[in-house]
Amino acid sequence: MKLNSYQKTAITTVFATLFLILVGGLVRAAGAGLGCPDWPKCFGMWIPPTDVADLPSQFDASQFNVVKTWIEYVNRLVGAVIGLLIIATCLKSFSYRKTEPSVFYSSVAALVLVLFQGWLGGQVVETGLSEWLITVHMLVALIIVNILLYTTFKASKHNLKLEISSGLRKKLWTVGLVLLILSTIQMILGTQVREEIDVIKNITSGVVPSRSLWISMLGEVFEIHRTFSWLLVISGAYLGFILWKEEITGQLQKVGITNVVLVFSQILIGIGLAYLEVPRVLQVLHLVGIALMICAQFLMLLMTKTENKVA
Repeated sequence: MKLNSYQKTAITTVFATLFLILVGGLVRAAGAGLGCPDWPKCFGMWIPPTDVADLPSQFDASQFNVVKTWIEYVNRLVGAVIGLLIIATCLKSFSYRKTEPSVFYSSVAALVLVLFQGWLGGQVVETGLSEWLITVHMLVALIIVNILLYTTFKASKHNLKLEISSGLRKKLWTVGLVLLILSTIQMILGTQVREEIDVIKNITSGVVPSRSLWISMLGEVFEIHRTFSWLLVISGAYLGFILWKEEITGQLQKVGITNVVLVFSQILIGIGLAYLEVPRVLQVLHLVGIALMICAQFLMLLMTKTENKVA
């Protein structure tokens, strides 16, 4: 499959944005959100120091941790690169203004949102990592990556090979929509659980409870989040049953299998978080996993709505 310049740039931007979500997860897991206490610079410098002795005089040395500072700085660098990629995607989308206007307008929307996301990142730092702003920051990142996924799909849909009956198409679209709704709800519940964990980690007594106690200290939202996961299990299993029973091949089969694997992987990671004392690596995987799930489910919806080849 030969891709044109826009398609290559858009696909690169999608994967780069997902990588940024991974890096953001590493920042939270490492507690490096305030590794750079100011924005857009870091300790008043465009390239932060590597030693406390090089810290500008207006900053307190107790604020400086070289590892956390550079983790956050790398996060910002990746964000800047993605900003440039989205600008390039937007510029290249001009060639689609007449043939596929949705590609152009979606690319412009992604650019506007990434500018908003940059401003929002500054607000997160200025408010000292406000929990609700972090959640909004994550939601906007997911909106951006799915808009980019949409533009990439619309520009590449002629490469899609989909030969299924209208009845099966409708069944897959319905289960995909249910999965997307459930996953979005789970993501929102999960961000609330994460906010509760942040509160536990920053209790006023100054003594952070052991990780082994975090789950038991969580409130009702965790119980809802855990119970609600059964709906995802059932929906994911039903999708797997459809893929096994029906003759679905090619790209749609791969996307369907990916969805099933991601659902059950997320469930296993969630179990690991609950019973293995909330390990940092699983926190990162859980965050990236939900982003991949939502993208894969959205892609399946786009594919099953495309009426180019029907048996």
